[in-house]
Amino acid sequence: MRSLLNSYMAWSICSLAVLLLTAGSMRADAPKPVRLFILSGQSNMEAMDPDLSFTPKIKEAFPNDDIIVAKHAVNGNLIRMWYKDWKAPEGAEARGQGRNGRHYDTLMTVVKEAMAGKPSPASVTFVWMQGEADAHHKGYAEIYDKALTGVLAQLQSDLGIKDIDFVLGRLSDYGNEKAEERPGWKKIREVQVEFAQSDPKHRAWVDTDDLNGDRNGLHYTKEGYATLGERFAQKAIELINAE
Repeated sequence: MRSLLNSYMAWSICSLAVLLLTAGSMRADAPKPVRLFILSGQSNMEAMDPDLSFTPKIKEAFPNDDIIVAKHAVNGNLIRMWYKDWKAPEGAEARGQGRNGRHYDTLMTVVKEAMAGKPSPASVTFVWMQGEADAHHKGYAEIYDKALTGVLAQLQSDLGIKDIDFVLGRLSDYGNEKAEERPGWKKIREVQVEFAQSDPKHRAWVDTDDLNGDRNGLHYTKEGYATLGERFAQKAIELINAE
C-alpha cells in the first residue's frame, strides 16, 4: 500500500511539474501586448528625437509590452498634407505643397512597416505637433478643428480602431504678438485646447510655452525637445492607464 501511495505521489509531482513547465512555456510563447505610438507633424515634431525621452518613458511605464513608435514629420507643412478632404476657407487661397494627404500616406506606410508581423495593438496613440504653418495664413485657423477631426477619422478608418488616443502639443506663445505675420496663431492655440478637452477620455494637450528658450523662438531648444518628449509620453501614459 505504501509503495502504491509513493508511486501515486511521485506521479502527481511529475504531472504537476509538467503542467507548470507547459504553462510557463505557453506564457513565454504568448505575444506581448503591442502599444503603438504614431508621431507626426511639422518642424517641432521633426526635431524631437523620440529615443531621447519619449520612448524610454513609455517603456518604463509598460515594461512587459511591445512598444512600437512610428514617426514621420515634415518641416513647414500645412495640415492639408495630412487631411485628405481639406478645402481652403471661403475667400482664401489654397497654398501649395502638393496634393492633400501626401504626408499622411507616407506616415501610414511607416506605420505598416513598423507593425509588420505584429498582432493588433492593445492601444494606439497619435502624437501631433503641428499648426505653425496654418497660423501663417488668414482664415486657416477657422478650419483647423475640422482638419484635426478629419485626420483622426482617417486613422480610425485605416487602422480599423475606433478608440485612438490623441495627444497634441499646443503651439507655443511665440506668435501671440505677431498678429500681422501669423494672424491665426492665437486661434489655433485655442482650437487645439478645445479639441483636446472635447474628449478628455481619449485626448490631451501639452504646454510648450516654456520650451523655446529665452528668445521665445519658433523652434525649441535642445532641452526643450527632450522635455516635449517627456510631456507627450506622460499624457499618453495617463490616457492609456485611464482606459
